[in-house]
Amino acid sequence: MHAQVVENVPLHRFELPIATETLAAAHYLIESGKVVLIHTEVPPELSGHGIASRLAQGTFELLRKTGRKAILKCPFMSWFFEKHPEYADVVDG
Repeated sequence: MHAQVVENVPLHRFELPIATETLAAAHYLIESGKVVLIHTEVPPELSGHGIASRLAQGTFELLRKTGRKAILKCPFMSWFFEKHPEYADVVDG
């Protein structure tokens, strides 16, 4: 699986395609020009395969590439950031 994380602006989420018509998603809101990550979803049958971590990494990389900052309100994204402090330039607060 070599899919890339893409941003679906109309649905306010970052998406990682997993299989045909299946994806993992990181939902967000925009507040004061910052991306507030609020919820991460992976299909339950695929839990434990590192998909959420790939989604988080791709989301942070995309935010970095586009020069945006994230506020982490999603417990998974907060946990991922604790394990990957190299994304400190992306996280606000």
